[in-house]
This record gives sequence, structure tokens and C-alpha cells, in this order.
Amino acid sequence: MIVNYTEQGWEIITQRAHGLLAAQIAMQWRKKDRPERWTETLIAIADHDDAQTELEADDLLTTQGGPVDFSMKKFEAEHCQRLHNFSVSKSRYIALLTSVHMSFLHKGEGETKPGVRSFLAEQEKLQKQWMKELGITQKEIDHAYGLMEWCDAFSLLLAQHEVQPENRTIEVSRGPDDKQYKLMRKDNGTLTIKPWPFEDVSFTLSLESRTLATLKFKSNDQFKKELAGAQVTEKIWRLEK
Repeated sequence: MIVNYTEQGWEIITQRAHGLLAAQIAMQWRKKDRPERWTETLIAIADHDDAQTELEADDLLTTQGGPVDFSMKKFEAEHCQRLHNFSVSKSRYIALLTSVHMSFLHKGEGETKPGVRSFLAEQEKLQKQWMKELGITQKEIDHAYGLMEWCDAFSLLLAQHEVQPENRTIEVSRGPDDKQYKLMRKDNGTLTIKPWPFEDVSFTLSLESRTLATLKFKSNDQFKKELAGAQVTEKIWRLEK
């Protein structure tokens, strides 16, 4: 989950909500540069964090009793295997993109941790197998994953309140076309991306979150109960060229 500390308490955004926002962003990408397997690409982007279900997890709190932000977590074999199983059950292409994403996230740990290294080595074998079976080139998968990673990064910037004030820009990521895209807020309050990579000249994005007034929780069960009962707030952003 994504955790933001606000004046009202802990703002919680589930991993699945973040994935849905990433897919909303991808849906706006210019048509001429979309991957050929467009529907599967969108599903892979939306589902790239679907193995993380907060109301079913048991590792939600820090030692101080606060909610654990996703950035505090490291490689978890059970979680990664579950994500692998979910994606394989949909399609090899979705599994391929998901596998590349896991390699991207955990390659640093793989250099020092044998368990991570062996998992990633197996994933790399599967990636080559799926690419051969699907007739997909490395260039094509690099392009599709580049879009997935870019939408993931953009979604996180919005979810983590990283939009800068006073017309200052913040880098999103290098896109699938290897361009550096920057995000900024206009004087009228709308957001824009430079250069503009989307099909339409304006559109809206939305994200659901929950805010918990309790700052320290005694147990995972208490946290999950309060999260399940919290009021849902929908954030909406308007983007314009």
C-alpha cells in the first residue's frame, strides 16, 4: 500500500488502486505508439500489483504500529510467486510483462541475495521462452514494458503527492520512446506533461483513497478493520496539453 501522512491522519492507497490509476494513464497514450497487444498490455499495467491485497495481509504495520508503505518492503518470495501465478493464468504476454517488472524491481537485491538471484534467473528463462512462443522481439517487449514502467512511475507521483508547486516540474521517467517526460501543475490548477504523449488534448484521472485518524495500531486486525470501515475519497486530476 501507499501511505501518506496528512493533517487528518494516514492516507492509505491500496496497491490495486494504484495499478488502476496506472492503467487509466496508459489508456490515454497516443494510438499510433501503442503496443500491438493493447488489451493485454492494459491488463498487465492494471494488474501489476494485484498480488498485494491489504485486507488479507499480515505484515501491514511497522514496529512502531504505523502502516507499512510499499517502499519499506523488500523481495518477498511468496508475494512474487503469487503474482507470477496470477499473471500466468491470464496469458503468457501478461505474464511476460509482469515478469519483466519483477526483474526491474528486484535486480538490485538479486546481486547480493542468492534466493532473489535464483528466482530472477528462473524468470529470465521464462521470459525468453514466452518471447519465442509468442513471436515477440526484445525491442517490442522493451517498448511495451517501457510504457508500463512509465505509467507506474506517473501513478506513484500522483498517489504520493509529488506534483510540485509554483510551476516547477518533476521528472516522470524515460518513456517507451526514450524521451524524458516532465510533470507540472499549470496556473489554472490542471496538470500537464511535457512533451505531451497522449491521444486527447485533455482528460481526467481518478484514484480512491482512505484516511485513518488512528496513528498507532495495536494489531494488523485493528488496522484492517479501520481500513475496511473508512470512508472512501476519490481524487480527481485534470490533465491538459
